[in-house]
Amino acid sequence: MRIVLGVVLALAPCMALAEDWQKLDGPAITLALSARTLGYAEGKTQSFAADGGTIYTADSDQSGHWRVEGDRYCSVWPPSDRWTCYGIEAEAGGLDIRFVAGDGSATVGRYVDLK
Repeated sequence: MRIVLGVVLALAPCMALAEDWQKLDGPAITLALSARTLGYAEGKTQSFAADGGTIYTADSDQSGHWRVEGDRYCSVWPPSDRWTCYGIEAEAGGLDIRFVAGDGSATVGRYVDLK
């Protein structure tokens, strides 16, 4: 498994150029995020518990909640009670997840728990 993952990681820069993203439906979003951790730019991470808890770590930990509504990922970050939803896409290589906002802007995270 480590060899296969090593090959995938070695080819990741080439695959990223192709940018072959696939939109995920609700069940696929749940599968992609439950009990997983994504890494973002500048060393930030976010973990997604299967029970709907989420922790975003930058300079400190921020706890929130996540859920799937239809075919969208939604999160809320107390003290706010406003849920914000995003479309979710997976890169064909399987290591990157893209959160797409209603305005089309996107944030890409990479699984850091696949080692």
